Amino acid sequence: MTYEVTIEPIGETLEVEEGQTILDAALRAGVWLPHACCHGLCATCKVDVVDGEVEQGNASPFALMDFEREEGKALACCATPTSDLVIEADIEEDPDAEVHPVEDYVGKVVAIDELTPTAKRVVIELDHDLEFQSGQYINLQLPEMDAPRAFSLANPPMEKRLVELNIRLVPGGEATTYIHEKLTVGEEVKVTGPYGRFFVRKSAPENMLFLAGGTGLSSPKSMILELLEQQDSREITLIYGARNLPELYYQDLFSELAEKYTNFTYIPALSEPRDEDDWTGATGFVHEVAKQHFDNDFRGWKAYMCGPPPMIDACITTLMQGRLFERDMYMEKFISAADAAQGAQGSPLFKSI
Repeated sequence: MTYEVTIEPIGETLEVEEGQTILDAALRAGVWLPHACCHGLCATCKVDVVDGEVEQGNASPFALMDFEREEGKALACCATPTSDLVIEADIEEDPDAEVHPVEDYVGKVVAIDELTPTAKRVVIELDHDLEFQSGQYINLQLPEMDAPRAFSLANPPMEKRLVELNIRLVPGGEATTYIHEKLTVGEEVKVTGPYGRFFVRKSAPENMLFLAGGTGLSSPKSMILELLEQQDSREITLIYGARNLPELYYQDLFSELAEKYTNFTYIPALSEPRDEDDWTGATGFVHEVAKQHFDNDFRGWKAYMCGPPPMIDACITTLMQGRLFERDMYMEKFISAADAAQGAQGSPLFKSI
């Protein structure tokens, strides 16, 4: 059985299977709805049910309070229709956003390499092409796991059949432990995607600053490779931070790109260099290195940030002090079920990023 769901104010109507969430049906139809955690915990996907009935599913009582349910609100990532529906969603149009319908893929692991002592590069060959926008992510369904896990795509969109994931071992993390200790080349996995709303504003005239830490380098790598392939003429700067030299990866790749492209600047930084690293490059945290490099003046740039929440918040504060406005800052909204349960819904400094 299917239900018709009309989404206002865009006037799109889509068919939703019985038991299918509104969000899943929308994304598979190529209709973007605001969302983040996809676990019913962050409230980003809250919509108004104007007409019809829904089953609220696993929506958290903190993300969707009782009085909101009575007012006809629902979380699109959890709500399933029990009749035809009309809903209203807060959808912001962006000329640079690409919409690619979510699809299911069967993949085979073709390479597993060590990037750092705590991060691996996993390459998966898909059974058909994945169309996506640089900055997006996929859900990876692993054997022995009940729920899929989200990982950013590190390959550029030109590579459609092979996807690259950079995966850090999270202590106690069920999925990352499996990947680091059990996953083997030749193993079959299931992939769903693309997801996410993190992308480069290509129509904007400003230069582009990428600030990344740890495996937060995945999305900037995809974005920068695409921009350089397209011969974008704006200034592109990547400041990438790690604790010590063994944790710094893809240094050779970005150094070579900086030599090849005059408009690309690569600044690796170590926050805790060891004596044996013999490090002569930048030292300090990413935001400190950025402040020094730009002499605390970020006007004329758009900033894209990917990394641990403390790094993101420190970068936002530094950018604000350097006269960059909220409209020129973007971050990867990557919220796991555990993060959302602890209230990690993005930067507390801004509501929109």
